[in-house]
Amino acid sequence: MSSPTNTMTAGSMAAAPPIADKVDLRTWIAVAAGMLGAFMAILDIQITNSSLKDILGTLSATQEEGSWISTAYLCAEIVVIPMTALLARVFGMRMYMMGTTALFLVFSTLCGSAWNLESMIVFRALQGFTGGALIPMAMTLVMAKLPASHRSVGMAIFGLTATLAPAMGPTLGGYLSEIYGWPSIFYINWVPGLLLIGGIWWGLDRSPSNLRLLLKADWLGIFLMAMGLGCLTIFLEEGNSKEWFESGFIITFATLSLIGLVGWAVTSLTRPDPFVNLRLYGQRNFIVATILSAVIGMGLYGSSFLLPLYLGQIAGYTPMQIGEVIMWAGLPQLFIMPFAAALSSKVDNRILCSIGLTLFGISCLMNSHMDATTGYDQLFWSQVVRALGQPFIMLTLSSFAMHKIPPQDTSSASSLFNMTRNLGGSIGIAMLATTLTNREHFHSAIIGQSVTAMSAPVQERLEQLTAAFMANGIDPATAANQALAVIGGVVRREAYVMAYNDGFVIMAVFLFACVGALLFADNVKAPSGPGAGAH
Repeated sequence: MSSPTNTMTAGSMAAAPPIADKVDLRTWIAVAAGMLGAFMAILDIQITNSSLKDILGTLSATQEEGSWISTAYLCAEIVVIPMTALLARVFGMRMYMMGTTALFLVFSTLCGSAWNLESMIVFRALQGFTGGALIPMAMTLVMAKLPASHRSVGMAIFGLTATLAPAMGPTLGGYLSEIYGWPSIFYINWVPGLLLIGGIWWGLDRSPSNLRLLLKADWLGIFLMAMGLGCLTIFLEEGNSKEWFESGFIITFATLSLIGLVGWAVTSLTRPDPFVNLRLYGQRNFIVATILSAVIGMGLYGSSFLLPLYLGQIAGYTPMQIGEVIMWAGLPQLFIMPFAAALSSKVDNRILCSIGLTLFGISCLMNSHMDATTGYDQLFWSQVVRALGQPFIMLTLSSFAMHKIPPQDTSSASSLFNMTRNLGGSIGIAMLATTLTNREHFHSAIIGQSVTAMSAPVQERLEQLTAAFMANGIDPATAANQALAVIGGVVRREAYVMAYNDGFVIMAVFLFACVGALLFADNVKAPSGPGAGAH
């Protein structure tokens, strides 16, 4: 018979969480450092958008040439993401994260010191190649270092970085450029970069490197992957400006992309030890999560592409004013994410994700009724609604993607999941850029059928404008031409506004369609409590 003391001790032990579920401070510091790295790498995709005009002016480059500043970063980033699982095994997680961050800081500094467009493109590519690895490594840290009972918190923080960074990129870029000049958007990386290196150095134990893995690596698969993803990114980013398949340049990159991606799939599926496990796409939950991740990438990067462009082109906002609008798609997420994380362990994640997708879609519809006078006041609530929905999406998608993934495939799953989101972003921006061009032409033609010289209201307006120009000392012929130019400018402005509205409607349709796709996913709840998460 046991004594009261022994009984009380046993009861206390039963109530206390197992030792294996306790997470020490060092581990939390390492995870936080990893999240800081993911935030920094994702932020740098968008941070040049608000400052592009100033950068191009300094580098004496055109708008079309300047698109390569973003393309180079995206291209290199999407290539390195699938390689991170291999590189982490080769160098060890601790050394690889510290080393790639140090190189990222060096190349960030060189971007801020670029002397011409060519040097900027090279440094941006190197910056993307070193920084891109930090995105999947943050997710890998959560899965590898946190017990199942704490992963919902880790995934919540990761989801916050993935949605907050695209929203805050234009905001931070606009503020820094206006106050300190555009090079500061690259130099600012030293603050989080050094914190990351310090956190990983202190928080992670040394792990042995295994350089021999490089000798046995699937270099053919890596080459085909790099060619396929790199050429696909260039095809998507540059397609609209080069009129798609009317350009030999675009046809070449589309062909190379197809060859690379098919070759990568064949080599990966026929090798026993591929550098990244594409067979994970055969798992239902994972394929649903990655498809939804691609659509969310379209929404995240598409919104961060359309709205700043509208505010700069139509509303005439400065980079700082654009940032003040966009930031409301980010700040409320800080307060919603803890609530979303708590619910994720109690409610079917399909329901939470559906709520998030619906709110995101509604925010896009709220932006689809803009006119030429729309500004901060009219856009505030749509940004807040978007911010309310996004945490529910990213947190639950991460749970879907990693559900029942074996430990040995965690790095592959993380790489493929994040690669797909970035690829979705490129597809979304390409689709929206093409939509803007085509729908502007369409709406201009429709409006032009009504706004003709034979229309009485148009004639009256032309006479008023001509008289106003003549009153300022302009000769009648020049005044009449300027009046026609004003009318033409109004027509084109209205056509562009309608095209922007069409872009937001398209995003809303994709987001609402994703709610139906969730029916194919399993009922998943984030693990919580002692010993949670065992499958």
